[in-house]
Amino acid sequence: QTVRWHIELQPWASPTPSLNYEASRFLKYISTSQISCEHMNLNSLKGYSETAKKPWSICLDERFSLIHRIRSKQCRLYSLGLGNDDNQFELSMANSGCEVHRFDPSIKSAHVQEGRHLWYHRLSIDWRDPNPAIAAHKLHSNTKKLGTVLNEFGHQKIDVLKADVESAEWKILENLILEDVVEQIGQLVFEVHIHWPGFEVSGNDSSVVRYWYSLLRELELKDFRLFHTYKDLSKPQMFLKKEAFNASSCYTLSWVNTRWK
Repeated sequence: QTVRWHIELQPWASPTPSLNYEASRFLKYISTSQISCEHMNLNSLKGYSETAKKPWSICLDERFSLIHRIRSKQCRLYSLGLGNDDNQFELSMANSGCEVHRFDPSIKSAHVQEGRHLWYHRLSIDWRDPNPAIAAHKLHSNTKKLGTVLNEFGHQKIDVLKADVESAEWKILENLILEDVVEQIGQLVFEVHIHWPGFEVSGNDSSVVRYWYSLLRELELKDFRLFHTYKDLSKPQMFLKKEAFNASSCYTLSWVNTRWK
């Protein structure tokens, strides 16, 4: 298998590059479910209170593996965050018997077990591993790629990967696709930020939006289907620093890997 360094960029949305065309294609794409999911919340599971501030929607339909793995207490959730105190979703997943790992560089100690099924790790998931020369100076480097963490923890699969990483999501998603780590994941629930290009995403506005769109199309090629999209109206309504296209700066998107039955 050849190592991929870049994702395949989709053709431009119009004969000559245009932000209007790119934006409208991208926004239509993230606002349109590709597959229907009837059971998306944890109300049916014990210990769940409907107080989550955001709709971290997962698909609990019988045709996908997640609900069966929750019932058999074999499910695993990885949650990537940056100092966010809203952990209602993680607690409810742990209460339903899932093994929950929360990665956040602001946690006070390296690894903490909070409950029977809940662990906190002082790690931030990045799209590259630290430079070995720099890491050698710091005994414990606290940024790692997700694939590295999976290997170190001895985990083959993640049933749900939830990410709210304040604009690092585009490069992290790219890394998961390029290294085929995404195939080890059953469902993705990502908060995506579109008020600026995101960490280390460069180019003019139209090429940034084309890159975002191309990334999401790569997920589709790997049999992920978008089943829920939430436009956050509590956030500034900005698209690449402009009040344009009737867009919010923040969307929560949920995909299911249809290969995982």
